Amino acid sequence: MAEMTTAERRARLARRHFLSDPAACVADVAAGVVALHATDPATVHLSAAARLGESGTVGDAVDAVEHALYEERSVVRMLGMRRTMFVVDRDVAPLVQAGCAVDIERKQRRLLLRHLEQTGIPDLECWLADVENATVEALRARGTARAARLAEDEPRLRTEIVMAAGKPYESTTYITNRVLFLLAAGGRIVRGRPGGSWLSTQYEWSLTADWLPGGIPEREPADARAALLRRYLHAYGPVREADIRWWTGWTAAQTRRALADTGAATVDLDGAPAFVAAGDVEPTPEPEPWVALLPALDPTPMGWTDRDFFLGQHRSALFDRSGNIGPTIWCDGRIVGGWAHRCSSEGTGGVVVTRLLEDIGAERTALVEAEAERLTQRLHTRLSGAVVVPRFRTPVERELSA
Repeated sequence: MAEMTTAERRARLARRHFLSDPAACVADVAAGVVALHATDPATVHLSAAARLGESGTVGDAVDAVEHALYEERSVVRMLGMRRTMFVVDRDVAPLVQAGCAVDIERKQRRLLLRHLEQTGIPDLECWLADVENATVEALRARGTARAARLAEDEPRLRTEIVMAAGKPYESTTYITNRVLFLLAAGGRIVRGRPGGSWLSTQYEWSLTADWLPGGIPEREPADARAALLRRYLHAYGPVREADIRWWTGWTAAQTRRALADTGAATVDLDGAPAFVAAGDVEPTPEPEPWVALLPALDPTPMGWTDRDFFLGQHRSALFDRSGNIGPTIWCDGRIVGGWAHRCSSEGTGGVVVTRLLEDIGAERTALVEAEAERLTQRLHTRLSGAVVVPRFRTPVERELSA
């Protein structure tokens, strides 16, 4: 077996994730990392900004992302791996839909039907299907709509269910978002423009066939998983089976079937077998020195479950208790610190502040400072004095924000 060194892994990460060499456009950024995390809306824009360099095809990185998402529609926001929201390019969308979202929709449908049993509604499966179809027709009539408007058109979306009955955290909720979740996971509707700024989590819904002419092409699930795995192996390989299962959310059987279908090559990684795409064993040219400020939940550090080769001893400082990573500083393929966006002491707007957790030398430190200043100016232009606060807070980010 070919041997994969830590230096090779870091070089691959740098070049294939557009961290040492900028990408030409947002679609290339998304394809390079397979999928951009979109649970926190800011992540998509900041991840792209870190990879587009000083200029993109539409100028400012936020404008570039919005153009790609809402005008060009070369990328789409959708539910995918691990029941997580992502932004993926159009070619990847059918693979995520058939390879991941179909299973998620099936499981979540069973769960919602169990929760609906408490309502006493007869023939629940038919009732739920009718509610879904009526919601789709309401959306078809409106063209685009937020959840509240659809609930006005289809009152059954306001059916109440009790969650965690008898527990201290018992709550009552409408099924509106659960039904929209099923429709989105099933590929029938898609999240369009946000209702507010680029940091908003309230989206206008559209029919998928209207938003993406022709909709999302259907793929056979096993073929889709194999095709998705090929892209993941190219972007993140070498990886272990545990990494694949974690990143995709697949079962062991699905993972092993996909590995067999791709003809993945086995390599030696620290004395244990790992996988890369077939034929992808040639050494990567070493990149020029580079630094990057990546946002919380950026896809690069979230690409593996085994992160020691780039994380070192910094896990407790940069992750929250649920395993979500905060904003990080990267230098030559490894994490060396964290950053935050906070109000300046002069009250003139937000400023990016950094903390290095190890000595990287004067030259690299200067590169970090320059990158922080560049990001400060880019955020100031877009936010008019507001600051970006991650949904998931980590120790270093909290300390720097105080």
